[in-house]
Amino acid sequence: MMSNTASRVQTEPDLSVDIAGVHFKNPVMAASGTFGSGMEYGEFIDLDRLGGIECKGVSAVPWEGNKAPRIAEVYGGMLNAIGLQNPGVDVFIERDLKFLSSYDTRVIANVCGHTIEEYLRVVERLRDEKRVDLLEINVSCPNVKEGAIAFGTDPDVLRDITRKIKNIAAQPVIMKLTPNVTSIAQMAKAAEEGGADGISLINTITGMKIDVERGKFALANRTGGLSGPAIHPVAVRMVYEAAHAVSIPVIGMGGIATWQDAVEMMLAGASAVAVGAMNFHDPHCMEKIVAGMEDYAVRHKISKITEIIGAVHD
Repeated sequence: MMSNTASRVQTEPDLSVDIAGVHFKNPVMAASGTFGSGMEYGEFIDLDRLGGIECKGVSAVPWEGNKAPRIAEVYGGMLNAIGLQNPGVDVFIERDLKFLSSYDTRVIANVCGHTIEEYLRVVERLRDEKRVDLLEINVSCPNVKEGAIAFGTDPDVLRDITRKIKNIAAQPVIMKLTPNVTSIAQMAKAAEEGGADGISLINTITGMKIDVERGKFALANRTGGLSGPAIHPVAVRMVYEAAHAVSIPVIGMGGIATWQDAVEMMLAGASAVAVGAMNFHDPHCMEKIVAGMEDYAVRHKISKITEIIGAVHD
């Protein structure tokens, strides 16, 4: 006769998480600006395998972005100065949301603007869009000359814009924070005090590359946002500090390339993770990360992945 232990069937671990009252099948999502709205990547991977898609930033009217060259490869990652180029909220609704309506994955609309009024116009426009599950407010892009990062480096301004957006938003509001500040905990608290339902971090770190043969800047914008594995340790530290400063959920991002990176981010305090630059290197990386997290949970006898959130210890 088989023992109870031998006859026990290993059940699949529960990878689902909840962010601001929204249920995700797993904690892995595509980071804004690296995945479009999934249309192109959908030709290579199963979008339904993802927990969510943070769509590319959308503004009230079309933005052309910065002049080329806008991307430069660097050690451990890449610099970009795209400048949030996008076709505007009307195209986003008619094209991107229509495409995403056929998939069973959460949709996070990333909102950008030069002024508070521009942010509010997009938020108002998306109020009745049922396919949008959450709003991610980009107050942290280092490549836009007005607005964006300016709203994310002053706690009083961040608190004010968060409050104004919350007053009109129909969906939960996630504030995307910049790492280019003195105290990420202070900024996280300001977002929470403004009424944010959650925060996401980190956006890119401002960097620069010079072509030594030509003696010229590699980017037309001179500076750009550094992303990729090089920034991961910084992101883990900031997620840890932010998660321990607030009681709202944190979506952790920054240099995630493997399932180990994703688990590390959750141990630091993130309730979910977003994968960015690695999508350019390996379109299948997020599927691999989900599979790796499943295996990790089985090996460590974790029945529900939420058990590891903030579970790091000395």
